[in-house]
Amino acid sequence: MTLRGFFFDNSRCTGCRTCVMACKDYHNHGEGQAFRRVLDYEGGSCLLHDDGTVTQDAFAYHISLACNHCTNAVCTQVCPTKAMHRDELGLVWPDIDRCIGCGYCTMACPYHAPAIDQELKRSSKCDGCRERVGAGKAPICVEACPLRALDFGSTAELVDRHGDAYHNAVRSILPLPEENATAPNLFIAPSPAALRAEQGDGALANRKELGL
Repeated sequence: MTLRGFFFDNSRCTGCRTCVMACKDYHNHGEGQAFRRVLDYEGGSCLLHDDGTVTQDAFAYHISLACNHCTNAVCTQVCPTKAMHRDELGLVWPDIDRCIGCGYCTMACPYHAPAIDQELKRSSKCDGCRERVGAGKAPICVEACPLRALDFGSTAELVDRHGDAYHNAVRSILPLPEENATAPNLFIAPSPAALRAEQGDGALANRKELGL
């Protein structure tokens, strides 16, 4: 089975949320439902000196995030009915005919990717736009991104398209969990701001928007 994942160029993302809206439109999501989210992370400080000059080391960046179709997908491991599964395309999604809405997947996923659909009372999450991928197309979020910050494909495809950027990619930047939690198929080309954030003085700026 070929695993597939997202490549994300952190330097290109402006936080415009076009990917979020394209996903919501494609899946006909209502208010409060979204498979893809944008995290705004910022920090640093400004210092006013006695001579009236100001120095600063402030930073900010954005992370477009959905399901990472992890190699070690913990959501599939805790599902009591095996509704949450990996299909022949390497994509992880819930079979609603087998899902009982227990919510174990939502509790297990460190990325908060699965959620319980309040109408269906079943688990719901990004399936990588499996119908589009099966037809040789990109997920709708990738196609919609105006800055081409997102890409999707197999390892071979991403290497071919991004070369050194893929080879130098990381799988976690703040505030994402460490990659050893699930081995996410998310490959990030970190921005200078994300490298600056490693000093540890940043914070997630849009918790209310994300419902956290």
